[in-house]
Amino acid sequence: MAFSTALRELRGAQKTSKGVSLYSRHVNRPVGRVLAAGAYRLGMTPNQVTLVSGAFSFSAIAALMLARPSWQLAVLVYLALAVGFAFDSADGQLARLRKESSPAGEWLDHVVDCAKITAIHAAVLVSFYRFFKLPGDGWLLLPLGFQFAAVLIFFGGLLADKLKPKAVVTDGRPVPPPAPSRLRAVALLPVDYGVFCAIFLLLGSERVFLGGYLALFAVNMLFLVAFMAKWFRELAAIRPV
Repeated sequence: MAFSTALRELRGAQKTSKGVSLYSRHVNRPVGRVLAAGAYRLGMTPNQVTLVSGAFSFSAIAALMLARPSWQLAVLVYLALAVGFAFDSADGQLARLRKESSPAGEWLDHVVDCAKITAIHAAVLVSFYRFFKLPGDGWLLLPLGFQFAAVLIFFGGLLADKLKPKAVVTDGRPVPPPAPSRLRAVALLPVDYGVFCAIFLLLGSERVFLGGYLALFAVNMLFLVAFMAKWFRELAAIRPV
Protein backbone atom coordinates (compact mmCIF):
# COMPACT_ATOMS: atom_id res chain seq x y z
CA MET A 1 0.00 0.00 0.00
CA ALA A 2 1.38 3.40 -1.02
CA PHE A 3 1.90 6.17 1.54
CA SER A 4 -0.92 8.27 0.05
CA THR A 5 -3.29 5.28 0.08
CA ALA A 6 -2.45 4.51 3.70
CA LEU A 7 -3.01 8.15 4.61
CA ARG A 8 -6.38 8.15 2.86
CA GLU A 9 -7.51 4.99 4.63
CA LEU A 10 -6.39 6.39 7.97
CA ARG A 11 -8.55 9.49 7.45
CA GLY A 12 -11.58 7.22 7.28
CA ALA A 13 -10.63 5.12 10.30
CA GLN A 14 -10.49 7.76 13.03
CA LYS A 15 -11.96 7.37 16.50
CA THR A 16 -14.75 9.66 17.61
CA SER A 17 -13.71 13.21 18.51
CA LYS A 18 -16.05 13.31 21.50
CA GLY A 19 -14.15 14.39 24.61
CA VAL A 20 -11.10 15.36 22.56
CA SER A 21 -9.58 18.83 22.75
CA LEU A 22 -9.03 21.11 19.78
CA TYR A 23 -5.27 20.45 19.87
CA SER A 24 -5.61 16.68 19.73
CA ARG A 25 -8.31 16.87 17.08
CA HIS A 26 -6.63 19.29 14.69
CA VAL A 27 -2.91 18.92 15.46
CA ASN A 28 -1.92 15.71 17.21
CA ARG A 29 -4.17 13.28 15.38
CA PRO A 30 -3.33 14.61 11.89
CA VAL A 31 0.40 14.51 12.67
CA GLY A 32 -0.04 11.04 14.14
CA ARG A 33 -1.85 10.01 10.96
CA VAL A 34 1.17 10.99 8.84
CA LEU A 35 3.51 9.14 11.22
CA ALA A 36 1.25 6.06 11.14
CA ALA A 37 1.26 6.02 7.34
CA GLY A 38 5.06 6.34 7.35
CA ALA A 39 5.38 3.57 9.94
CA TYR A 40 3.13 1.36 7.81
CA ARG A 41 5.40 1.86 4.81
CA LEU A 42 8.42 0.97 6.96
CA GLY A 43 6.73 -2.25 8.10
CA MET A 44 6.64 -1.22 11.76
CA THR A 45 4.20 -2.78 14.20
CA PRO A 46 1.94 -0.71 16.51
CA ASN A 47 3.93 -1.86 19.55
CA GLN A 48 7.15 -0.65 17.96
CA VAL A 49 5.55 2.75 17.38
CA THR A 50 4.49 2.79 21.05
CA LEU A 51 8.10 2.17 22.06
CA VAL A 52 9.30 4.96 19.75
CA SER A 53 6.78 7.26 21.45
CA GLY A 54 8.16 6.25 24.83
CA ALA A 55 11.75 6.79 23.68
CA PHE A 56 11.06 10.40 22.69
CA SER A 57 9.06 11.12 25.84
CA PHE A 58 11.53 9.60 28.29
CA SER A 59 14.48 11.24 26.56
CA ALA A 60 12.81 14.59 27.27
CA ILE A 61 12.12 13.56 30.86
CA ALA A 62 15.74 12.52 31.40
CA ALA A 63 17.00 15.81 29.92
CA LEU A 64 14.68 17.73 32.23
CA MET A 65 16.19 16.01 35.27
CA LEU A 66 19.82 16.16 34.20
CA ALA A 67 20.29 19.52 32.46
CA ARG A 68 20.12 23.03 33.85
CA PRO A 69 17.05 24.90 32.52
CA SER A 70 17.72 27.12 29.50
CA TRP A 71 15.88 28.29 26.40
CA GLN A 72 17.72 25.65 24.36
CA LEU A 73 16.63 22.93 26.77
CA ALA A 74 13.09 24.33 26.67
CA VAL A 75 12.84 23.84 22.91
CA LEU A 76 14.44 20.38 22.99
CA VAL A 77 12.18 19.13 25.81
CA TYR A 78 9.08 20.49 24.12
CA LEU A 79 9.91 19.00 20.73
CA ALA A 80 10.73 15.58 22.17
CA LEU A 81 7.52 15.53 24.25
CA ALA A 82 5.39 16.73 21.32
CA VAL A 83 6.87 14.17 18.92
CA GLY A 84 6.37 11.46 21.53
CA PHE A 85 2.73 12.51 21.89
CA ALA A 86 2.25 12.37 18.11
CA PHE A 87 3.68 8.85 17.98
CA ASP A 88 1.32 7.99 20.86
CA SER A 89 -1.54 8.87 18.50
CA ALA A 90 0.10 7.02 15.61
CA ASP A 91 0.28 3.60 17.30
CA GLY A 92 -3.48 3.22 17.60
CA GLN A 93 -4.06 4.52 14.09
CA LEU A 94 -1.49 2.07 12.73
CA ALA A 95 -3.16 -0.79 14.62
CA ARG A 96 -6.50 0.05 12.99
CA LEU A 97 -4.89 0.33 9.56
CA ARG A 98 -3.16 -3.04 9.93
CA LYS A 99 -6.24 -4.51 11.65
CA GLU A 100 -3.99 -5.60 14.50
CA SER A 101 -5.70 -4.02 17.51
CA SER A 102 -5.13 -6.25 20.53
CA PRO A 103 -5.55 -6.20 24.31
CA ALA A 104 -1.77 -6.53 24.69
CA GLY A 105 -1.14 -3.53 22.45
CA GLU A 106 -3.72 -1.43 24.26
CA TRP A 107 -2.24 -2.46 27.60
CA LEU A 108 1.28 -1.48 26.50
CA ASP A 109 0.03 1.88 25.23
CA HIS A 110 -1.71 2.70 28.50
CA VAL A 111 1.23 1.54 30.63
CA VAL A 112 3.63 3.78 28.68
CA ASP A 113 1.15 6.68 28.98
CA CYS A 114 0.81 6.21 32.74
CA ALA A 115 4.58 5.97 33.20
CA LYS A 116 5.08 9.12 31.12
CA ILE A 117 2.46 11.13 33.02
CA THR A 118 3.91 10.06 36.36
CA ALA A 119 7.56 10.58 35.39
CA ILE A 120 7.21 14.03 33.82
CA HIS A 121 6.04 15.64 37.07
CA ALA A 122 8.69 13.72 39.02
CA ALA A 123 11.26 15.18 36.61
CA VAL A 124 9.92 18.69 37.29
CA LEU A 125 10.33 18.02 41.01
CA VAL A 126 13.94 16.92 40.48
CA SER A 127 14.62 20.00 38.32
CA PHE A 128 13.08 22.25 40.97
CA TYR A 129 15.27 20.71 43.66
CA ARG A 130 18.52 20.72 41.65
CA PHE A 131 18.40 23.92 39.63
CA PHE A 132 15.65 26.36 40.67
CA LYS A 133 15.95 29.14 43.22
CA LEU A 134 12.50 28.58 44.68
CA PRO A 135 10.79 31.19 46.89
CA GLY A 136 10.37 28.45 49.50
CA ASP A 137 10.51 24.69 50.03
CA GLY A 138 6.72 24.50 49.73
CA TRP A 139 7.09 24.84 45.96
CA LEU A 140 8.48 21.30 45.91
CA LEU A 141 4.95 20.10 46.69
CA LEU A 142 3.64 21.63 43.47
CA PRO A 143 4.82 18.86 41.10
CA LEU A 144 3.47 16.24 43.52
CA GLY A 145 0.05 17.93 43.46
CA PHE A 146 0.11 18.20 39.67
CA GLN A 147 1.13 14.55 39.42
CA PHE A 148 -1.78 13.60 41.69
CA ALA A 149 -4.28 15.48 39.51
CA ALA A 150 -2.83 14.21 36.21
CA VAL A 151 -2.81 10.53 37.26
CA LEU A 152 -6.36 10.70 38.63
CA ILE A 153 -7.67 12.39 35.48
CA PHE A 154 -5.93 9.79 33.30
CA PHE A 155 -6.97 6.76 35.34
CA GLY A 156 -10.47 8.04 36.16
CA GLY A 157 -11.24 8.83 32.54
CA LEU A 158 -9.82 5.54 31.30
CA LEU A 159 -11.81 3.50 33.83
CA ALA A 160 -15.02 5.46 33.24
CA ASP A 161 -14.71 4.82 29.51
CA LYS A 162 -14.25 1.09 30.12
CA LEU A 163 -17.26 0.87 32.44
CA LYS A 164 -19.71 2.80 30.25
CA PRO A 165 -21.85 0.91 27.72
CA LYS A 166 -20.09 0.88 24.37
CA ALA A 167 -23.10 1.76 22.22
CA VAL A 168 -26.74 2.73 22.57
CA VAL A 169 -29.04 0.50 20.55
CA THR A 170 -32.50 1.47 19.36
CA ASP A 171 -34.70 -0.98 17.40
CA GLY A 172 -31.72 -3.26 17.00
CA ARG A 173 -29.54 -0.55 15.45
CA PRO A 174 -26.67 1.31 17.14
CA VAL A 175 -27.32 5.01 17.62
CA PRO A 176 -24.40 7.10 16.34
CA PRO A 177 -22.74 9.31 18.96
CA PRO A 178 -23.65 13.00 18.91
CA ALA A 179 -21.45 15.39 16.94
CA PRO A 180 -18.48 16.61 19.01
CA SER A 181 -18.86 20.07 20.46
CA ARG A 182 -16.32 22.68 19.37
CA LEU A 183 -16.93 24.64 22.56
CA ARG A 184 -16.12 21.56 24.63
CA ALA A 185 -13.04 20.93 22.49
CA VAL A 186 -11.80 24.43 23.33
CA ALA A 187 -12.67 24.06 27.02
CA LEU A 188 -10.64 20.85 27.25
CA LEU A 189 -7.42 22.48 26.05
CA PRO A 190 -6.00 23.05 29.58
CA VAL A 191 -6.08 19.30 30.31
CA ASP A 192 -4.73 18.23 26.91
CA TYR A 193 -1.28 16.65 27.17
CA GLY A 194 -0.17 18.52 24.06
CA VAL A 195 -0.92 21.84 25.73
CA PHE A 196 0.89 20.66 28.85
CA CYS A 197 3.97 19.91 26.71
CA ALA A 198 3.96 23.54 25.55
CA ILE A 199 4.50 24.78 29.13
CA PHE A 200 8.10 23.58 28.85
CA LEU A 201 8.76 26.23 26.22
CA LEU A 202 8.85 28.60 29.23
CA LEU A 203 11.66 26.66 30.88
CA GLY A 204 14.25 29.31 30.00
CA SER A 205 12.82 31.62 32.68
CA GLU A 206 12.39 30.19 36.17
CA ARG A 207 9.79 32.79 37.19
CA VAL A 208 7.70 32.44 34.02
CA PHE A 209 7.83 28.65 34.12
CA LEU A 210 6.83 28.56 37.79
CA GLY A 211 3.88 30.87 37.09
CA GLY A 212 2.73 28.91 34.05
CA TYR A 213 3.11 25.54 35.76
CA LEU A 214 1.22 26.77 38.82
CA ALA A 215 -1.61 28.22 36.71
CA LEU A 216 -1.97 25.01 34.70
CA PHE A 217 -1.95 22.98 37.93
CA ALA A 218 -4.78 25.10 39.37
CA VAL A 219 -6.88 24.65 36.24
CA ASN A 220 -6.23 20.89 36.24
CA MET A 221 -7.37 20.65 39.86
CA LEU A 222 -10.64 22.37 38.93
CA PHE A 223 -11.09 19.98 36.02
CA LEU A 224 -10.30 17.03 38.29
CA VAL A 225 -13.18 17.91 40.61
CA ALA A 226 -15.54 18.49 37.66
CA PHE A 227 -14.51 15.27 35.90
CA MET A 228 -14.85 13.13 39.02
CA ALA A 229 -18.36 14.43 39.67
CA LYS A 230 -19.34 13.93 36.01
CA TRP A 231 -17.95 10.40 35.71
CA PHE A 232 -19.47 9.26 39.00
CA ARG A 233 -22.86 10.72 38.04
CA GLU A 234 -22.80 9.00 34.63
CA LEU A 235 -21.76 5.64 36.05
CA ALA A 236 -24.29 5.87 38.89
CA ALA A 237 -27.04 6.31 36.28
CA ILE A 238 -26.20 2.97 34.65
CA ARG A 239 -28.66 0.29 35.72
CA PRO A 240 -27.42 -3.30 36.09
CA VAL A 241 -28.75 -5.65 33.44
